Amino acid sequence: MLQIRCLNNNTTKSFPVGSSLIDIFPEFGIELSHHVVSAKVNFASQGLKFRLYQNRDVEFLDITSPSGMRVYTRSLCFVLYKAVQDVFPGAKLYIEHPISRGYYCNFVKPSSEGKKRGLSEEEIELVKKRMEEIVSLDMPFRRSEVPTEEAIRIFRERGFTDKVKLLETSEKVYTDYYTLGDTVDYFYGPLVPSAGYLRVFGLEQYGNGMLLRIPDKNNPESLAESIPQPMTFDVYNEQVRWNVIMHLSNAGDVNKACQKGRAAELIQVSEALQEKKIVKIAEEIDRRYHENGLKLVLITGPSSSGKTTFCKRLSIQLLACGLRPVSFSTDDYFVNRIDTPLLPNGQYDFDNFDTVDHKLLGEHLSMLMEGKEVEVPEYNFTTGMREWNGKKLRIRENHVLIIEGIHALNPRLTPLVPDEKKYKIYTSALTSVSLDDHNWIPTRDNRLLRRIIRDYNKGAFTARETIRQWPNVCRSEEQWIFPYQENADVMFNSALNIEFAVLRNHAEPILSSVPKNCPEYAEAHRLLKFIHYFTPIPDKDIPPTSIMREFVGGSSFKY
Repeated sequence: MLQIRCLNNNTTKSFPVGSSLIDIFPEFGIELSHHVVSAKVNFASQGLKFRLYQNRDVEFLDITSPSGMRVYTRSLCFVLYKAVQDVFPGAKLYIEHPISRGYYCNFVKPSSEGKKRGLSEEEIELVKKRMEEIVSLDMPFRRSEVPTEEAIRIFRERGFTDKVKLLETSEKVYTDYYTLGDTVDYFYGPLVPSAGYLRVFGLEQYGNGMLLRIPDKNNPESLAESIPQPMTFDVYNEQVRWNVIMHLSNAGDVNKACQKGRAAELIQVSEALQEKKIVKIAEEIDRRYHENGLKLVLITGPSSSGKTTFCKRLSIQLLACGLRPVSFSTDDYFVNRIDTPLLPNGQYDFDNFDTVDHKLLGEHLSMLMEGKEVEVPEYNFTTGMREWNGKKLRIRENHVLIIEGIHALNPRLTPLVPDEKKYKIYTSALTSVSLDDHNWIPTRDNRLLRRIIRDYNKGAFTARETIRQWPNVCRSEEQWIFPYQENADVMFNSALNIEFAVLRNHAEPILSSVPKNCPEYAEAHRLLKFIHYFTPIPDKDIPPTSIMREFVGGSSFKY
């Protein structure tokens, strides 16, 4: 018999050796908010069919947890792939990237000669109907574990060149894969036990492809509300086109290129593409300065998107255009700490819009745009008080004011500045390279890895502390940044196709330091498993002005 402690209610019970999680769940009498979909065993994510052979701590999860949502979405993607195969045998499915609170997908029928084309509503409706049939039949997901060379053979026979390259370049001795009916696929995390768990989903036309819609994480009985994101969609599509040109669509492509000694070349091309984009943005600002009298540049983006380095590189290009950028910090307009809004737990909410005295900030910006001199405050972070030390500022000829901050694109920050006088930039690491055609890489994983490495290198936080803070960071982004990203005049993608190969050497020892007996281990374990899919390369070929240097160190910029 085993002793299993359930962390949901801190109850320990005995079970026979080899019991599965789905078998023991009812015995604990747990009432989750929604249907159980997965669990953490000793803080590592597992599917409900996972069997127990030693004493363990178990925490059961529903779809409202990030881990549970990943399991649900991953399983739904397999149902989508099987439906595509059943309706259009031999078709290739591409699950490309998240968009509009769903996932943009495409499929290519064998008759299309490998070329993607627009999908009709009728085709999408046929696939959706088959998905509904699979769910209603409650088809089981079956997991098999085989030697990696056997998995490679299975996927090669089915024409999965993306999965073959991924596994050929992996370090795995054994590989697990899943079957749904007679359909085989590979996923890098657990699935739900059967398709009957997946009753809430949607599939509709989007762009030239389709949008796989998933449940609302706060209300899983309903679909997440779809929001228009045309600019974000265009940025993703632009990057996908470049991936195709560079033959770097998936992790296996990146690994093969690195193993062939092409890492330095790929780094140089990626950096050149980013610099080309920055030059184009600077030239547009210069044009608007001379044609419309533009004086204010606003830059925002989520955590670890490389905003600071982007701002410095943009400033250099503006200087090359004959303009003189002047940095303007919204931090100096913080209200006194005693007036800072509070979170429900009583801690200060430093990301709240009302943390900044936006009324005074708006008045000062309006005066500066009119060419007037303004005395700007300086915030004393030690005392938590705003101070007036006689610091004066005036926008002179060829000057452009640059504001970088969390609320920069919120229209409430600059209501007194006419739209033609400001240029809004949104930057983020919009990861477009995938593990394979059915396993995308969440942009948040990209940014979290960057932040863990930077925090550790600066001595600010351990990996455990950064992981613990991350959910609060994400909540702030969803409230204060993402709703305004489509207000931007331009979006800049700071992700590099090859960066996970660079980040691996830095991330491995840091993530490995997270203790196995703490809740943060689950995320550290997941990220370690993910980063191991990439062949590591040294960062010696990363230039000192690269956005990557903001996180791995060695930048020529001062921060």
